[in-house]
Amino acid sequence: MAHINEAGIQKINEICDRYATEKTPLMMILSDIQNEYGYIPLEVQQIVSQKTGISVAEIYGVVTFYSFFSLEPKGKYIIGCCLGTACYVKGAQQIIDKFSEILGIKPGETTADGLFTIDALRCIGACGIAPAVTINGKVYPKMTVDAVAGVVKEYMDMEGK
Repeated sequence: MAHINEAGIQKINEICDRYATEKTPLMMILSDIQNEYGYIPLEVQQIVSQKTGISVAEIYGVVTFYSFFSLEPKGKYIIGCCLGTACYVKGAQQIIDKFSEILGIKPGETTADGLFTIDALRCIGACGIAPAVTINGKVYPKMTVDAVAGVVKEYMDMEGK
């Protein structure tokens, strides 16, 4: 989306128009854009600013504050590794390190093929099944370092790789 075409600009304007009567539309607009495109680059923030009159600085502040918004494209499979206290004390750091080793990326990065993104998460509320990993909403309870390769293979097999 680095260079937005006319259809993309029109879609962003339509999203902004949906919330024109709202007193504080920014979160709803950004949420819809994130859902539509998967990320909210600066170019899109500028379009939203022009359409709404909200400064780019304010929009950027919101996008960077909330972890569910992203400035960069995310992978098809988003691996969320909980690093909350319960998960951490049960080995979550070693698990996220193993995902990083296998995929060749650090938390917050996406593989070159666009398949995987690793996100380090703060408590996801799954303390009873710690350490917990989520992939696109599917929860992997009591994850172990030894199980990581099999989980990655499961998704690679789905992609025929």
